[in-house]
Formats: sequence, C-alpha cells, structure tokens
Amino acid sequence: MSLLRQESGEEVDEAARGEEYTKGSSHLAWASVIAAIVVSIAIAAFVLAGEKPPVATGEIVQVWACPQHVETSGFDSNGSPMDKESFDRVLLFAHVKLRNRSGNPLFLEDILANLKLADGTLSVSAGSPAQFEEVFVAYPKLAALHGSVLAPRTVIAPGQSLDRTVFWAIRRSKQEWEARQGLDFTFTFQYQPSLRLASRAAVTVLPQ
Repeated sequence: MSLLRQESGEEVDEAARGEEYTKGSSHLAWASVIAAIVVSIAIAAFVLAGEKPPVATGEIVQVWACPQHVETSGFDSNGSPMDKESFDRVLLFAHVKLRNRSGNPLFLEDILANLKLADGTLSVSAGSPAQFEEVFVAYPKLAALHGSVLAPRTVIAPGQSLDRTVFWAIRRSKQEWEARQGLDFTFTFQYQPSLRLASRAAVTVLPQ
C-alpha cells in the first residue's frame, strides 16, 4: 500500500471516529435533558402531593365603618352618679361569606380585624352577639346593617356555607382610622390554619 493510500485511510478512520463521538455526545446531552425533566416532574408531583387544600375559604363582600365620639351619661345602670367618660371609636361591620371545605366541623375561635397603622398593626377581636344587638338598640340609624351575626365560638359543619355580618368596636379616632395603611381580617380555627381575607371593595363610611 502506498503512503498516500495509507494516509487517506487513516483520515477516513479519524473522521468516522469523530462522527461516532459527536453522535455519542448528542445522545448523552439529550439523555441529560430528559433526566432533568423527569426529576423536575417528580419533585413537582411530590410537592403538590404534600400540599393540603385549605379547610376554609371565604370572601369579604363589603365593609362599613362608623367613626364616633362617645360621651357617657355620668350614671350607672342603677342610676347612681359616676364619672363621665369620653372616647373615640370606630364601629366596623363586614359582610362575610365563609365555607367549610373540610370533612370535619370547624370551630371558629376568633375573628380579628387587622388595622395597619403608622406605629404598627392593631388586631381587634369581633364583638359578641349580645354586643352586636346592643349597637342597634343604641344606634337605630344603623338598622340596615342588622342581620345574622358571625361571632367567635361558631361551629361550621362540613360543607356548610355561612353568609353573615361581623362586628368590631375599635378604640381609635376618626383621624387615625382615615390614616390607616391597610385593613384585613383573620379567621382563626381550633387545631386548623387561620384564614386571612381582605375586602376587594372600598370601605363605606357611615355617619354617626
């Protein structure tokens, strides 16, 4: 075999080996991509499987606020004289829809109105049914807001939906209320995660 033919043969062999190497590298790259996709899918499936759906969902349909300056009469319930007291407060009402999406009863422990102020967040517990009724006796002009009250200690049956009103009395002035930086609501349940909701609609301010 001549030197020329020998060199040509070696060049062909080198080219063939190079082509095989390129094909092998391409296959390896594709295998790595496929493996990465499979691992990503497996991780996503594991995370989703570990996530539990919320036990409750809800909506804040509407919120009303009535800022007040209050002065007591100077007499107790028996008619005896006592020191007068004056203070500012905001009567806050929220129309709430709440649903138990779990297979067990939900025990509502508290309903907090979270008022974000310049010096921090003030969280106030909802009033009792008795306090709710007292408000409408004292302020007949607010009668349009009267309805079924949602208060702490309410038990929500599996699958049950509630459409009710929640009430708070917040000891803050009208100026502090108007200067608020945010407002949302927290529903706390016994042995279950809390549900935090914000109103999509603007707060309606009512005259005293």
